[in-house]
Amino acid sequence: MRSGNRPPRRRLRTAVWSLVAVLLVAAGLGGVVLWQNSYDMDEHRVVIRQGGHTLSGVLSTPRDGRTRHGLVVFVHGDGPVDATHEGGYEPMWEAYARSGYASLSWDKPGVGGTPGDWLGQSMDDRADEAAAAVAWARSRPDIDSGRIGLWGASQAGWVLPKIAARTPVAFVIALSPAINWLRQGRFNLLAELSAQGATPGRVQRETVRSDTTRRLLERRATFEEYVRTMGGPDGMTAGRWGFIARNYTADATADLRALRGIPVLLALAGQDVNVDTADTESVYRTVLAPAGRLTVQHYADANHSLVKHSVEESDLRITLTALFAPRSLFADGFLDHQRRFLRELRAPGATAR
Repeated sequence: MRSGNRPPRRRLRTAVWSLVAVLLVAAGLGGVVLWQNSYDMDEHRVVIRQGGHTLSGVLSTPRDGRTRHGLVVFVHGDGPVDATHEGGYEPMWEAYARSGYASLSWDKPGVGGTPGDWLGQSMDDRADEAAAAVAWARSRPDIDSGRIGLWGASQAGWVLPKIAARTPVAFVIALSPAINWLRQGRFNLLAELSAQGATPGRVQRETVRSDTTRRLLERRATFEEYVRTMGGPDGMTAGRWGFIARNYTADATADLRALRGIPVLLALAGQDVNVDTADTESVYRTVLAPAGRLTVQHYADANHSLVKHSVEESDLRITLTALFAPRSLFADGFLDHQRRFLRELRAPGATAR
């Protein structure tokens, strides 16, 4: 009788130990994820009052024992972005903390329960908002008011120089910044069609639709007119149409003069289909290089967000990298270049390159 019971018991024992092994592996992997997504800095939720509005933000601070730090103020790109960009900013915040800088970012209006609607903003509204955040930071005893600078990506290219025209800043870090709204839109359209292998006929049709949209914007057409003319919303919403109508004439060329004499780090991606980086670099060099404070860094294997293109093109790869090695999401050398730029701000006689 006993010999007959041994196989089921053995199978049960095997199943139990297999489950234990799976749980141990899962716990180990979970520990790796937690460790890799823990950063050497402290994060504090803060509230910023601005013109009757309330901004909900995050202030990250270094753990270096100092009582005062410089500050990097983050200016988002397009879209409904929260203060941490769903955790995507944190590797940069850590890099800045290791250079002695705190970082400040906030939820866009209407994001994360914050009052308002970011689609109702113009680029000037966004600049006013950021200038108010800078003023708030200057009032804090733990922030060195002489070492407050700006970070901005993509659409922030229209906002950064406007902020600098409103309030003094010590430096600017610009990632894939846009120059001209309409030129960028046409570049993005053609680049995406090329990446999709679109036929010449489709390219022509999409170009005609784009030209039609421009004409509607120029004559200040309503959203209803847009829908009628285009034969449907085609993914457009009334809020988005209003946002575009407020901002489609944006061009950073003249505003960039406010950055002359300020150290500027321009980071450009080699695989960018959103912004014409050649156009951006040309304008930045024309306006800012004569002042001798412009640094340009190129990242060949990087997309618009400065994430490695080889990682970004695979949903599985980007998910696993975000979980197990989030600092490796960015292009090789990107975080080191950011740290070096901030450290060299303290060094006298730093030269442009």
